[in-house]
Amino acid sequence: MPEQPLDYFLADKPGAELTHSLIAEASQTLRRNRNEYLATLGNEQIISKLAEVANLWRSPDYPLRQMALDADPEETGFPREVLAAGLDACFADWTQEKFFMLLTQEFGDPTRLQSFASQPNRTYSMVNGPQLIAHIAPGNLPVPVFQSIAFGLLLRSAQFVKCASGKSLLPRLFGHSLHFVEPGMAAALEIAEWDGGNESLESALFAEADCVTVNGGDKTVESIRQRLPLAKRLAGYGHRVSFGYVEKQANEVMGTQTVISHAADDIVAWNQHGCLSPHVIYVEENGSLNPARFAEMLAGELEARNETMPRGPISTRESAAISTARRFYKIRAANNAGAALWESEDSTDWTVVHEDEKQFQTSPLNRFIFVKPIEHIDEVLHVLEPIRESVSTVGLAASEARMRDLALPLARWGVPRICPLGQMQRPPLAWRHDGRPPLGELIRWADLETA
Repeated sequence: MPEQPLDYFLADKPGAELTHSLIAEASQTLRRNRNEYLATLGNEQIISKLAEVANLWRSPDYPLRQMALDADPEETGFPREVLAAGLDACFADWTQEKFFMLLTQEFGDPTRLQSFASQPNRTYSMVNGPQLIAHIAPGNLPVPVFQSIAFGLLLRSAQFVKCASGKSLLPRLFGHSLHFVEPGMAAALEIAEWDGGNESLESALFAEADCVTVNGGDKTVESIRQRLPLAKRLAGYGHRVSFGYVEKQANEVMGTQTVISHAADDIVAWNQHGCLSPHVIYVEENGSLNPARFAEMLAGELEARNETMPRGPISTRESAAISTARRFYKIRAANNAGAALWESEDSTDWTVVHEDEKQFQTSPLNRFIFVKPIEHIDEVLHVLEPIRESVSTVGLAASEARMRDLALPLARWGVPRICPLGQMQRPPLAWRHDGRPPLGELIRWADLETA
């Protein structure tokens, strides 16, 4: 496998002319296919197939995985080693147990997806997914696309995935693996690519879809919101930022090298792309691990990681952004202005900046991290108040008891996800993106009231 050419989705045909009528007809076909087969399946059938697909993708010998890893990084966005680690982390969580846990979390009783189930108030409830979901896929990471497709299948929804031009390879390969495992389920899935803002194609898609999901920048989400018919549902996820926090006794409890290694895990994963990647790591002062020493050790760890998991090439624009930021902090360091910098030699592969300025700083990404000293968690919340609405994830390095103490003010302040440092880029299958229910955003409830 694959013994035949991969020619199943619209995105498999780069020369095909996409038109308003073609998108409309494809959407209508998806609905019919969904009604004839996908809508008739039980939870166990769908989940077993998703778990089977995940097991294939975790196998080093799986041909479609090999095609993904062998592809030009310009097509996938990542070098082989980074992509392999990201795929392993994603699909390790796709077990039957965790899919059922997700359904229980969202609906209480997973059978509500198939029939009415009783509630304590003597009513019966069931849930219905959209007949057709349109996914506007992000251009930087594949995992949100994989999860969106899996969630749509759990809801028995036909799905049309719109990728940015030149960014459909990984979604297509995943779609083909689903087709090989269960053609009937894949018949309710379409994948196509075109430049964003094509109103002719997108108006056809939006007219047919019951629900639209968007992962992208704030402007993209707002643009689609304005163009959607009033009756259509939108689940939009815009730009967010994340940071790490190291409690002053973390190294005594966890070990200094463990803390450093966990920080590097989050920086290296997906080359720091996506809203879950840390831009800044705050290190509490007055502990046995000085923030400046933390930055120096982190630089050494990133240098070692670059040997085993190279960052790979990046665009000229991205490289220029890193070089510009480096020059600024080199000048500050030379003038003793409260900054120090460590960098990869003769490349932009990694950069660590330690500075006394405590304000949140947006990183150029691609393994460029800021390390800043901080007194305590309340000071962080004060400093980050201007970006309160934009924070996605905080990665904590602390003992289990201290994690609970630190998490409480963070949660009350509005942080939707708090996790151990080292797991920022590995959210669980059932995580609530931006604090919102992953399936509950998409479904409608139906209640049966009894006498």
